[in-house]
Amino acid sequence: MDTSMSMRHATRAIRWLLPKMLPGMLLGILLGPVGCFSLGRTAPPQNYFVLGGDSLWVDVPTSPEVAALAVGVRRATVASYLASPFITVRRGPNQVDLSQVNRWGEALDAGITRVVARDLVSRGFRDAVVVPWPVQARYDYVIQIDVLRFEGLALGEPGSVDGGVHMLATWEILGQKDGVVLARGTTDYRRPGWRVGDYGALVSLLDGGLDQLAGDLTAGVIRLVASRPPPSTPGPGVASASPAVR
Repeated sequence: MDTSMSMRHATRAIRWLLPKMLPGMLLGILLGPVGCFSLGRTAPPQNYFVLGGDSLWVDVPTSPEVAALAVGVRRATVASYLASPFITVRRGPNQVDLSQVNRWGEALDAGITRVVARDLVSRGFRDAVVVPWPVQARYDYVIQIDVLRFEGLALGEPGSVDGGVHMLATWEILGQKDGVVLARGTTDYRRPGWRVGDYGALVSLLDGGLDQLAGDLTAGVIRLVASRPPPSTPGPGVASASPAVR
């Protein structure tokens, strides 16, 4: 009799305690694996970089031939393997590393477009405006850039100084009104001396490539301006026509 009553009392106690203990037990089961995971693995911090260091925007030779000109800059296109937030380093002819830790702080095509437009202004253009352009905006020329390479070159292990950078871009200068290609060219920028693994230095070297690209574009526009036929002198009693806006 005493044993039977004890068992009944124990059963009642379990039935009373179990509903109160169950939520805590389930929470412990759910949080247990997460806690173990967070203690056993720590992700390295991510580093974000943007193009356009201010150090390149000083002592740039300006070109007075373009001082009266404004250009519209279309958004650059980049090779598909560059269209990611990860900074790219080439390890061989066909191997590239996409750094999960060192990333672009903005879309690469937007950053390239922004910096090239800024560098064109620093070289003497009256204005260089990135799309989207204001409604009914008129420019002397429109610029299109296609970036095929924009990466570090790593021939050795991290810390070695036998790395470099490579930027390869083709470009076109168009008339805004008719979209006709007036000039095209290629900028192939290579620089040795990058210390492999120093991503801040890598971004600064790539900035130098964009500065060279802006210089090549400026030279292309200057050649176009120089090739324009001189305006004809109107005869007596003939009013001169205003030049067409392109």
